[in-house]
Amino acid sequence: MSDAMAISRSGLDVEWQRLQVIAQNLANMDTSRTASGDPYRPMRLVSGPDQSFAAALAQKGASDVPAAVRVMGVEAIPGGVKRVYDPSDPAAGADGFVSLPDIDQASEMTLMIRASRSYEANLTALAIERQMFSRALDLGHAS
Repeated sequence: MSDAMAISRSGLDVEWQRLQVIAQNLANMDTSRTASGDPYRPMRLVSGPDQSFAAALAQKGASDVPAAVRVMGVEAIPGGVKRVYDPSDPAAGADGFVSLPDIDQASEMTLMIRASRSYEANLTALAIERQMFSRALDLGHAS
């Protein structure tokens, strides 16, 4: 597998996992209690380059080939909880307030569109490279 294919493949993996985290957030928008009894905490996927900055500096320009990307973790969004007055909710406290995840559906959908476009771009890059390799093989057979 070429470097470009490996980079696109890693991008596909990261964006797929990002889409899963966003879908989980949307599915749990109204989850006031998890198994631990706390409200669901919205999550964000943290990603970055596969190669550390120190490793890139150590190469001293020996290679201009960019590294792949990877998932560094999934973290809860700080804050992430809002209190809503709903005394009819079984999860409401004595004061009538329910703790719910502070998830903005429009923001999550925007992130989902952005991640899906990144995923599509990586798929397109893979397809183009595959076509280039195929064309190179065809040219090699023609000579």
